Amino acid sequence: MKLVFATNNKHKLDEVRAILGNRVEILSLNDIDCHDDIPETADTLEGNALIKARYIYDKFGVDCFADDTGLEVEALNGEPGVYSARYAGEECNSEANMNKLLQNLTGKNNRNAQFRTVIALIIKGEEKLFNGIVKGTISHEKTGNSGFGYDPVFIPEGFSESFAQMSGDMKNSISHRYRATEELNNYLKQQND
Repeated sequence: MKLVFATNNKHKLDEVRAILGNRVEILSLNDIDCHDDIPETADTLEGNALIKARYIYDKFGVDCFADDTGLEVEALNGEPGVYSARYAGEECNSEANMNKLLQNLTGKNNRNAQFRTVIALIIKGEEKLFNGIVKGTISHEKTGNSGFGYDPVFIPEGFSESFAQMSGDMKNSISHRYRATEELNNYLKQQND
């Protein structure tokens, strides 16, 4: 089975390919020669994932999936949420986003947060949504060099180290993306049985 993952984010591609293994061939947007900037204009993770998947399905006619992930912080009323990638502004990077997050949490005792990934799958025109959540806390400072995004400030529940301090295999076995991708994987297995 071949599926297009509507992303050019190498980190996400590597994570999802590692989780799905060899059962499914995962193609990137580059692999189908799509270099379009797909706008993410929805105000929910579900909405953005569906926008990306529908865009690829409608334009290229290929079975595909897309994801959207947000870090939701309790003390900030769920921020940055759907705006996680551009929390500090449209042209900002992960470093600026983390700095803004830590600054906004200054003086706050409640540092509870969760990472949430939504995957929108379209196969033969049928749409399905899969969710993955990992709860944790936001640290007071950045630690670790692995991973990407907010990984250096997110400590998953039951652990004392940030995602960025964990090996890729360890993170992939507990992450929000892993949980959503596992749901996707289970669904694909049922389709093939």
